[in-house]
Amino acid sequence: MELVEPTIQMWLTFMIVAGAICAYAYDKIPLEISSIATVGALLLMFEVAPILDDSGKRIISSKDLLMGFADPALITIMALLVVGQGLVQTGALNGPARFLINVGKSTPRLVIIACLIVVMLISAIMNNTPVVVIFIPILAALAEKLGKRSAMVMMPLSFAAILGGNMTKIGSSTNLLAAGAFESAGGGTISFFDFTIPGAVMAMVGLVYVVLIAPKLLTSRENMAGQLANRSGKQFLFQLELNDDNGLVGQRAIAGMFPGLKDVTVRMIQRGPDKLLPPYDDITLQNGDIVLVAATRSVMTEILNATPDAVTSAEGEDTEEQKGSRRVIAEAIIAPASRMDGRTIAQTGFRSETGCNVLGVQRRSRMIRAAISQLRLEAGDVLLVMGKRNNVLALRENRDVMLMESSATDIPMKEYTVRALMIFAGIVFTAAFEILPIVISALLGATLMLATRCINVRQAGRAIDRRVFTIVGAALALGTAMQGTGGASWLAHTTIEAMSAAPVWVLLSGFFMLVAILTNVLSNNATAVLFTPIAVSLAAELQLDAMPFLLAVIFGANCSFATPMSYQTNLLVMAPGHYRFIDFVKVGTPLIFVMWATFTIFVPWYYGLL
Repeated sequence: MELVEPTIQMWLTFMIVAGAICAYAYDKIPLEISSIATVGALLLMFEVAPILDDSGKRIISSKDLLMGFADPALITIMALLVVGQGLVQTGALNGPARFLINVGKSTPRLVIIACLIVVMLISAIMNNTPVVVIFIPILAALAEKLGKRSAMVMMPLSFAAILGGNMTKIGSSTNLLAAGAFESAGGGTISFFDFTIPGAVMAMVGLVYVVLIAPKLLTSRENMAGQLANRSGKQFLFQLELNDDNGLVGQRAIAGMFPGLKDVTVRMIQRGPDKLLPPYDDITLQNGDIVLVAATRSVMTEILNATPDAVTSAEGEDTEEQKGSRRVIAEAIIAPASRMDGRTIAQTGFRSETGCNVLGVQRRSRMIRAAISQLRLEAGDVLLVMGKRNNVLALRENRDVMLMESSATDIPMKEYTVRALMIFAGIVFTAAFEILPIVISALLGATLMLATRCINVRQAGRAIDRRVFTIVGAALALGTAMQGTGGASWLAHTTIEAMSAAPVWVLLSGFFMLVAILTNVLSNNATAVLFTPIAVSLAAELQLDAMPFLLAVIFGANCSFATPMSYQTNLLVMAPGHYRFIDFVKVGTPLIFVMWATFTIFVPWYYGLL
């Protein structure tokens, strides 16, 4: 094997790669700044010290370095983030999540583990990106309903999909590229199940790590708005007016609890002039009852989605009249010296003045056992209001209340659930069966989400994560520089020559680790294409079967765990999991060593190389 001569551009590229990794790992520098600075450094370096071919033309141009920002994989990820937001805004996957929760009420951990196993198995027979797209919203909703942070399940989801891709020829694009390069280099034809057994062993060992160890290493983070909007201990008083259409009428109390009012405390039932107080034994809800309940925002939002006719505003107006328009729920505090102090909500004319309904009231000073419509407000009371976004945000100018703007969250548009699911199913179907390239399917899906009002432009813009956009562009620019300067090839040949005198299993183990390290800096596809011809040459030189060396490339290139930009499923879960670069380093690096140890022990034994 001919060793590439190092150049000044190669060494400068290595320095920029090392600097980028350090900057990404340093939490105080935003990922966007690190990414833009990395691209800027590469552009400056190749402008000042260009690499020229024999005709004097630049081998790496500014256009080549910036091409990553228009990469189909990046466009796909951005479009899928928009589609995912559309599913969230329509509540399209709340049903499957509720089904999974009902199935595993007593063993919620087993439900999540079962989902990860399903993801791993499906990823073995189809592209794992659509699989992760399907399960991101399901696992996010499942985690929320089980009282877990999404960070605890998002990275395990991505890793399970990557591990499943090890088991068949079509498990990932990396496998297909490596198999194609293997055949082109004269290594022979790779069949569908040729490496299923070693791939399954690698996947199962990795899954044990993902299930048992990874959650303990993950840091649970949530954006500030999410923390304010979902504080579990913060309860409001709500008023439910029952009629024959909402499904609560006819329900009988069991051990003092009503089946349709789970996770809420029923404070009072007003039946005509009578007030029924707990405990509730042998009481059946009737048409016309007004039920006063205490519940958190998230619980009441679920009831509002399930039975929108039941939840009424304190002014007696039906909240259903706003159906079909974008609605927002937010919290507002009654200000000192407010004209609302001492009045009922109806007397204040709050809805007619602001266009917002008051759904609930929070008062910490004492127990309230009166219908909200009869409650006299006090300064410091927290109102839970619902209305169109413009009306809710207009409360910033209202002197009677102080809007807690960070608490504003969108109400799912359940009337658009079916169309959102149909769009999503179309994306998965056309991508999984290769009817259309996934980038086209994703872009069309994102466009349809906007065109059919499943999501608006503001929500779509919020779904696009600028960290993902900049980090992918920077990573692909680094990969271009590493290949263009010959740095990746030089590292490969130097390492192989240094280990040439070692036993075959040691050489194979070191080869795997080199590929695994570089796949987290270069793209996994580029790594597979680069190292497959080297694997064939090594096997031929040692007069050994080339399959173990090909597996070192495939399994090593699939060890895309230590950086978010190393594989697109990592980038897909980065935003919903609220991860930072260091989270992937902390959780993914040990998994690489687990995979390396498993490969070193099993593959040489399985192919008789010990």
